[in-house]
Amino acid sequence: MDFSKKQSLIEFDHTLRSRYGETDKMGNVYHARFLEYFEVARVEMIRSYGLSYQKMEEEGIMLPVINVELEYKSPVFYDEEIIIKVLIFDTPGVRLKTYYKVIAKERNQLCVLGKVSLCFMDDETRRPCRAPGYFLDQFEKKVAE
Repeated sequence: MDFSKKQSLIEFDHTLRSRYGETDKMGNVYHARFLEYFEVARVEMIRSYGLSYQKMEEEGIMLPVINVELEYKSPVFYDEEIIIKVLIFDTPGVRLKTYYKVIAKERNQLCVLGKVSLCFMDDETRRPCRAPGYFLDQFEKKVAE
């Protein structure tokens, strides 16, 4: 998975520290935890733009994950501070495609690359729908900055 040559429309950094309960017997962050890290960073990115998953859900719009890709480069260790970079290359339509880089902050080492595709979905019909207008408006404001 190589998206380093693309120019992102949006890039957002979220920092966190790995916890003991997230590691395996070897002291490495368990591989599935990165999906949780991606979600935390994605939610914080959306929140930083004045948007909220909760508001979308209250208005009948859900955003389920439809595809995930992960590529492991180097372990993340217990109690290690990491930067999760969220990148968006395309304006959301029916889908929101988010890309991720997990970097060990102190080592300045790329640890994980990821991609998560989500689909805007009408809660009532369970059918795909376009991103809400206010979501796109905030997205465009961030791109213009």
